[in-house]
Amino acid sequence: MTFTYPVLVRWSDIDSYDHVNNVRYFDYLQEARIAFLSDLVGEADYFAAYPCVLVSQTVDYLRPILLRHPPYDVDVWVESVGTTSYTLGSRIVDRGGETELVYARAMSVIVAVDGRTQAKRPLSEAERDALVPPVSAT
Repeated sequence: MTFTYPVLVRWSDIDSYDHVNNVRYFDYLQEARIAFLSDLVGEADYFAAYPCVLVSQTVDYLRPILLRHPPYDVDVWVESVGTTSYTLGSRIVDRGGETELVYARAMSVIVAVDGRTQAKRPLSEAERDALVPPVSAT
């Protein structure tokens, strides 16, 4: 399942080269990741229900994002699920023209933690059920 989240480039995101500053890509990815996780489990505050922390994020910058009015899309999906962590894949895409342009690809590793102690914990059954779609019988 791929979740798509629209992001608008703000004037303050633009650097002296007239494109989005690289660090802003992380903001766009974070906004989409939070929306995805909240939508996935149907919780307005995913992080209160299922405490977790981002432990690693890699971004491949493929082309500069420019200021324009239609939103760019950030696609997010579950790449893999482990015992205490999961990895989300994502990409920033422009679907406003005749061809789809990918501006960045990212991988984000998230670890489940105890909300009180911040110690790593196993994923709950509810988290795992939300992150791993059921296999359909054929």
